[in-house]
Amino acid sequence: MTLPVPTAPWVVQQTRDLLRQQGHAWLLHGPSGLGHFELALALARTWLCDAPTPHGRCGICASCHAIDVHTHADLAVLMPETWLLALGWPLGEKAQGEIDDKKRKPSREIRIDAMRDAIEFSQRTSARGRGKVVLVYPAEQMNHVTANALLKTLEEPPGAVRFVLATESAHQLLPTIRSRCLGHAMAWPAPTDAAQWLVQQGMPSAQTAALLRAAGGRPQEALAWAASGRSAADWSAFPQAMARGDVQFVRDWTIPQLIDALQKLCHDLAASQCGASPRFFDPVALRWRTGSHAVSDWSRALAQARRSMDHPFNPGLLQEALVERAKTALNSSPAATR
Repeated sequence: MTLPVPTAPWVVQQTRDLLRQQGHAWLLHGPSGLGHFELALALARTWLCDAPTPHGRCGICASCHAIDVHTHADLAVLMPETWLLALGWPLGEKAQGEIDDKKRKPSREIRIDAMRDAIEFSQRTSARGRGKVVLVYPAEQMNHVTANALLKTLEEPPGAVRFVLATESAHQLLPTIRSRCLGHAMAWPAPTDAAQWLVQQGMPSAQTAALLRAAGGRPQEALAWAASGRSAADWSAFPQAMARGDVQFVRDWTIPQLIDALQKLCHDLAASQCGASPRFFDPVALRWRTGSHAVSDWSRALAQARRSMDHPFNPGLLQEALVERAKTALNSSPAATR
């Protein structure tokens, strides 16, 4: 999960472009780390602003302040409860009570109860007279029941309400939901713009190129990597650490972080075998040759691990299994066959 950060220039430009267009429902889509939530919230801020400008919200009115402190009466933010808690957005009274009373844990999905509350919210009269906004992120975290409840409202939107959905996996959404929204593909920043913005956020300039590469050119992911206390040197040393089977190197990593890094390493090895340039690692960090079948098998195993990484496994044991699997693949013979 990427926490929101100060508005990036490429997000500002996209906000201006989208505000010039009309529509009651937007679907922002593209790879993670490009500012989906930031753009969705910027649109909501401007639609609800008391004194909007052609370039966006005014930033000083009561409406803008209410969104800043997460209390706007005409904005409903639908996210998994784990995300809402992490980002400081309030839960519904019933959901908060159930979690406080230890009746259940915060959900990793967008629950049907939250969607029903949002639909009921959208049908009420606007409190401030500038309409209402329902923001859904990440939209792929809706289950089938929740998505179908939203679909009915998108088909017959009530009054002055706008919907903005943002997703990093548009293919997981119902085709009928995608067809009822205006689509917008998130823009990729130029490498120089991304590097300059990262420096403005406090990242040492010597780190930006390597961490942007580690993030596949996605600046918010690069910033999240740096915020976790890791450096460009850690990233460069990662392949060799995995080849040694060094579990201690990644002991403080979360399982999603480890699987993501392993998938990037596996991708670059496969690319190198095909004569293509690696995307995430410097070629110098990929000094060895591995068996193509071993890399293919490893890729499938990592894909399976990603699908089940939210299960309540023992993190330490899962780390050891993932690292051991990486060591086996990285030390396989180039001539190995099935």
